[in-house]
Amino acid sequence: MAPSISPPLSLREATGLRPAVGLREYTTWKVGGPAQWFAEPAGAEELDTLLGWSHQAGVPLHCIGAGSNLLIADAGLEGLCLCLRRLQGSRLDPLEGWVEAEAGEPIPTLARKAARAGLSGLEWAVGIPGTVGGAAVMNAGAQGGCTAEWLESLVVMDPARPGAPFTLMASELDFGYRQSRLQQESLVVLSARFRLSAGHDPAAVSARTSANLHSRTSTQPYQQPSCGSVFRNPEPRKAGRLIEELGLKGLSIGGAQVSPVHANFIVNTGDASAHDIDALITEVQRRVEIAHGLRLHPEVKRLGF
Repeated sequence: MAPSISPPLSLREATGLRPAVGLREYTTWKVGGPAQWFAEPAGAEELDTLLGWSHQAGVPLHCIGAGSNLLIADAGLEGLCLCLRRLQGSRLDPLEGWVEAEAGEPIPTLARKAARAGLSGLEWAVGIPGTVGGAAVMNAGAQGGCTAEWLESLVVMDPARPGAPFTLMASELDFGYRQSRLQQESLVVLSARFRLSAGHDPAAVSARTSANLHSRTSTQPYQQPSCGSVFRNPEPRKAGRLIEELGLKGLSIGGAQVSPVHANFIVNTGDASAHDIDALITEVQRRVEIAHGLRLHPEVKRLGF
């Protein structure tokens, strides 16, 4: 861990800032050591206060949402870790076709709300195990759809400019396959606005949404802790197909296993460490590169390694 950090008592009392909080329960892989300091801001004001302190004190900052697509080291994280999943809420206009949601809103919840309002465009998102903010940062996608197709704008905060949230249009985010400029910058998403297709039969949109969810849950290991898909697809090829063709389903290191259900998933069979998962990712990369001459690139973000 980093040298001792001593936040003011007033800050701790006002924001619920706590030391040495284990992060295992804040990730979908159920692994990871403690955060040196941890908080779950309940609103933009608390978030702004914490961001301002971290910047002024020169404290390393990490933001997580649902903790999917995230591998946190067993040793934990230095500095301040903010979990934004309490920043929830949304509103929509069925006639105009827009939806606004806070960064911590689960993207499947938003997909369901949009469907019930007869708004089409987010049916693909119902099985994504993440938040609206995380979906924007990663340009999350599934079932042939992705965030970039429907996102209109984001409200973000810059830790170096406390108290001054600003809007970024989708055209400014440099979206690519599972990429955005937010992965290279220290901006924190507060909320997102989507422009969807209005005027549809809510029952029909809801039926498509449910069908997408069934397709995912019936072909992916939803009963075990995972991060979702581990590797980006090296288009036009599919990472899962390449891994499966090498007979790697079931390959294990410690408690980490290449899922027998879907080869692009690594699951925690019960007692995996972050080190186990990281080592298995590396081993799968090694074997695919030897066999096919290409390097698989993880979608998952590694913190603390």
